[in-house]
Amino acid sequence: MTMHSLRMRLFLIILAPLLCISIIAAAWQFQTTTQRAEDIFDRGLLSAALAISRDVALSGGDALSPATRRLVSDTSGGELFYHVFAPDGVFVTGYATPPAIGANLVTDAEDVVYYDAIYQNVDVRVLRFRDAMTVDGLGGLFTITVWQDARVRASFIQAVGSRAIGIVAVMLASVAAVVWFGVGLGLRPLLDLQAAIAKRTPSELEPIRRDVPIEVKGIVSTLNDLLGRVSRRISSKDEFISNAAHQLRNPIAGILALAEAVENAPTLQASKSRSKDLVKAARNATHLTNQLLSFERARGDDAEGRAETINVSELIEDCLQRLPHNQETRPVEVVFARNDPPLFVQGDKLMLQEALLNLLTNSMVHGGPKLSRVDVRARQNGQFVMLTIQDDGQGIAPDKLDQAMVRFGQVNAGPGSGLGLSIAARIVENHSGTLELKSTDEGLTSIISLPLSAT
Repeated sequence: MTMHSLRMRLFLIILAPLLCISIIAAAWQFQTTTQRAEDIFDRGLLSAALAISRDVALSGGDALSPATRRLVSDTSGGELFYHVFAPDGVFVTGYATPPAIGANLVTDAEDVVYYDAIYQNVDVRVLRFRDAMTVDGLGGLFTITVWQDARVRASFIQAVGSRAIGIVAVMLASVAAVVWFGVGLGLRPLLDLQAAIAKRTPSELEPIRRDVPIEVKGIVSTLNDLLGRVSRRISSKDEFISNAAHQLRNPIAGILALAEAVENAPTLQASKSRSKDLVKAARNATHLTNQLLSFERARGDDAEGRAETINVSELIEDCLQRLPHNQETRPVEVVFARNDPPLFVQGDKLMLQEALLNLLTNSMVHGGPKLSRVDVRARQNGQFVMLTIQDDGQGIAPDKLDQAMVRFGQVNAGPGSGLGLSIAARIVENHSGTLELKSTDEGLTSIISLPLSAT
């Protein structure tokens, strides 16, 4: 069990205030015990002094009664010493010399004075008082002094205080034991939950349906949400891998067949001719592989983690410069005018370029024979920037627009992987935007909506 365990943390959180309270209670108990013991001892001195005064008055100072002698010999566990002298200063009975009273203590006739002194190099507690009486015809105020070794009361206080502190310590230890085992018992459902999760195999991602305390329901709910996301993520990856393998199978088979054809060419001229086809097939396979990687990257893209302020006009111009111009036989005019004032968005510049390039390439590749112009525009619409790519090609039938957005989905047979639009849609979605396709007799229009950013 480490100090960082939940059981130990709860134990210390509960026990620490109890320990503080116990220390305060023990200190208060010791102080109270000390005060009460001093009161008891002082009252014992007073009782003994009164008894001695009475016996002196009755016997003329000759003897103490047996009861008074017992009281003097053992008051609160220790022997008492006494001294009595007459009003004229004549010694009456008791020990010859009483402890000296301090100069700052002045007694009157009615005073009862307690003080600490040293008697024969021993600390003592002293009571001195005056009582009016007559002894052998001499009347007046007789002074009675009674004292006791201070160690007697100190031993008594120590014994009583130790018992009180011991009781508090036993109670604290008992509470600590109860708390320790109680916390362990309370944490048992968590340990059972941990054991149940530990028994699961990596493929078991079903939600946890165990009964748990209400304090743990939030953790279990969050964990179930995480398991659900992981399960969906794994299923999506499995589907993607299956589709990718299917899509790559034919190009790879074609490359293999062309390679065998080059190897078995009857003449050098035939070999060169077939090599051109092999290079073209390899490039198409490379493009498909890059598209697959781009799609996978777009699915897991975190635009906020690489956010930067992007000038929309510069973004579009960079894309146009990277756009492959392979329509030598049928040139296509691409038109764009910079925005003034400029518009800005937040996001990952490389990924947004990938999205725009895919949309532009889609217009170029699938625009059909009538394609001659592609217009790119950017404008502000409230708190959004609208990027519009409009071509005058053959467009897409309205009932086929959803199919075009699905990965590997192609409306018409032709070049391409069927991933361009789905990659663009995912990238835009990761940037808190939307991608919309509109098709008319005049061609296809792709509209990207992204949140406007302040400069």
